[in-house]
Amino acid sequence: MKSLAVRCAVFICCIYLASVSEARTLFEQPMFQHSITAGDLPPITERVPEQPHVVTLIDERKPGKYGGELRLLMGKAKDTKLLTVYGYARLVGYDEQFNLAPDLLESFAVQDSRIFTFKLRKGHKWSDGHPFTTEDFAYYWNDIATNEILKPYGPPKTLLVDGERPQVDIIDEVTVRYSWSKPNPYFLPALAGASPLFIYSPKHYLKQFHADYMDAQAMEKHVAENKGKSWKKLHLKHNKPYKQNNVDLPMLQPWVLKTAPPAERFIFERNPFYHRIDENGRQLPYIDRVFVNITSSSLVPAKTGAGESDLQARYLRLDNYTFLKQSEERNGYNVRLWKKNTGSQIALFPNLNSSDEVWRELVRDTRFRRALSLAVNRHEVNQVIYYGLVTESANTVVPGCPLYKPEYQYAWANFDLQSANALLDQIGLTERNEQGLRLMRDGRPLEITLQSAGESTEETDVLELVHDSWLQLGIKLYTRPSQREVFRNRIFSGEAMMSVFFGIDNGMPTADMSPASFVPNSQEQLQWPKWGQYYETNGEVGEEPDIAAAKKLVALNVDWEQAKSTNERERIWHDILSIYSSEVFNIGIVCGVPQPVVVSKHLNNVPVEGIFGWEPTAQFGVYKPDTFWFSDARR
Repeated sequence: MKSLAVRCAVFICCIYLASVSEARTLFEQPMFQHSITAGDLPPITERVPEQPHVVTLIDERKPGKYGGELRLLMGKAKDTKLLTVYGYARLVGYDEQFNLAPDLLESFAVQDSRIFTFKLRKGHKWSDGHPFTTEDFAYYWNDIATNEILKPYGPPKTLLVDGERPQVDIIDEVTVRYSWSKPNPYFLPALAGASPLFIYSPKHYLKQFHADYMDAQAMEKHVAENKGKSWKKLHLKHNKPYKQNNVDLPMLQPWVLKTAPPAERFIFERNPFYHRIDENGRQLPYIDRVFVNITSSSLVPAKTGAGESDLQARYLRLDNYTFLKQSEERNGYNVRLWKKNTGSQIALFPNLNSSDEVWRELVRDTRFRRALSLAVNRHEVNQVIYYGLVTESANTVVPGCPLYKPEYQYAWANFDLQSANALLDQIGLTERNEQGLRLMRDGRPLEITLQSAGESTEETDVLELVHDSWLQLGIKLYTRPSQREVFRNRIFSGEAMMSVFFGIDNGMPTADMSPASFVPNSQEQLQWPKWGQYYETNGEVGEEPDIAAAKKLVALNVDWEQAKSTNERERIWHDILSIYSSEVFNIGIVCGVPQPVVVSKHLNNVPVEGIFGWEPTAQFGVYKPDTFWFSDARR
């Protein structure tokens, strides 16, 4: 699988995706016919860009027909942001092989991973019909990102390279260039993310809330009319493109919000100026409206089983599968099992920054972590909890990832109590108490209190099996559940000995995606929170890594950031994965846990098999829901 940069020339890489090279007949959508006749909406030839993004469907998917309403169930009103995730209209986005390609952009060029030239599609318009041009990029950069009132801490971190801001050059109406003196490999992946970096904003709409574009008296009146406290809060309130909570904010997504919050049912309607068309000249999306119905998250499985959702994965778990299958025929849907791309469904995180000196010394011994991993009976967990449907694995990249190697997946992940006991004996943990528990060097029995957010019965069941196998080593495991905020604070403060949570979010990275999850990078990393905090704050807070393997990972991450080619980044990735697997900084258990995906029998073009994750798939996003369509019975 070759990523974008593999295809780059040494100096400049230009990619053009699905542009219209010849005259193409465009077909009008029935939904807009009345508005066009009334003069409220221009014809389709004036609504799509001169060079629209032509989507060619693959596999069993085929061009569809217009009409219908897609019903979704969500657990809270804030979940309307998932229409930005699912819609997946991005400047550049991932395809189904996780290569980057232009989407909103007509093309882009990259030089030395530090100079990025973007070309927009001529004639592209916002959802309100106003032109989408580089003026919207200039507004974001000059009037938002570098405005000390709106952004007192400066531009987003992804736009900084060692603190250096980009040089932003507006070349013409459709061309903009971002340049740094050093490589910025984070830039394109951030634009393609499930929660993307927005480097453009609709100036024609937002300038009415910006002090630089209105006189003081008019702005004061405007703030009062909108019941705001300042123009800053007014601007921030109206400019939340990811959250999808402002019906007036122009968008570029396939469906735009028509229901103002608060509400229990949100309606999204097709964007008449959307930039994608199918190979037959039909403007996407095919589906007229999306209805997002808000209910209790605990009721989503039952309501889905009752046929109240046409496309559902969120809030569904593998243990809902049997129930959902029982109602499949009666309520007109199919249950598919996609694979999750998390490195491990559940992982154990020894706290290398514990404030307990004796425990910290022990848990920093690689042999101890390896012994704990060897003493997890993953096969038993697979059979008892997951019906033998999952893959037994360390917490690392998963099969199907272009960086995958079996030695990463199986490093210290086989069940071997004899070897585990031998490692503990080598460390010197040979003394035991009357209960057979090993004694640490200060005489305390080796009892591990594991912190849990207490949000999953699945987690509880897995930990019971881990408890039983570790007891055979002479180690007693206790689980201490708490609310998530308390859970995290105990880890960050060093109080926690060990914790349990999900594994690596993205187990399907390419060489051009950041390896940050595998190196001390963030306080949120439960195995080394203080080392991560040190990185996040440039050494102002936290602790500098003080073991060789962790230092090497930090250095390799810097090398990756400065690399100028995919081949170089791939080599660095494998160095990181090799160290990470060998050192067993956390303990994965299983990966590839199936994700139930419920699909109406009338809904077409939803892949039978897929990968469900946040990054890089944006859950349904890379599979282009704008190409999903209903059969006649539902149109």
